[in-house]
Amino acid sequence: MKVSIFRRAHFNAAHRLHNPDWTDEKNMEVFGVCSNPNYHGHNYELEVKVSGEIDPETGMVLNLAWLADLIKREVEHRFDHKNLNVDTVEFKNLNPTAENICVVIWQILREHLPQKFDLLVRLYETPRNFVEVGH
Repeated sequence: MKVSIFRRAHFNAAHRLHNPDWTDEKNMEVFGVCSNPNYHGHNYELEVKVSGEIDPETGMVLNLAWLADLIKREVEHRFDHKNLNVDTVEFKNLNPTAENICVVIWQILREHLPQKFDLLVRLYETPRNFVEVGH
């Protein structure tokens, strides 16, 4: 039987939604105020779901302290209080939409998680706007 565990995290970051191949007018038309050349920020809320079998020796799917440390080290330290467009290698050439941020976080965490576990990442850009990657 698969069981799921969840960990929530939080980070603050600035970004600009922008396609450098487009004019400023086209960027404004597609991305609206999110294309502000001076950037804007969000208080991102992150939910990480890991699913797998309960280990009979520990009684846990995965040690939540280990998962919390992984998220802090690989996501929060990397993105918190950063300008995603300017301060991170992940978004130097990738538009930091909520979708792309969520995919990048999923990829980062997936690298560190044993394959026997399923991983789902949900990222809230605002309380009403969120995206989800994985299963």
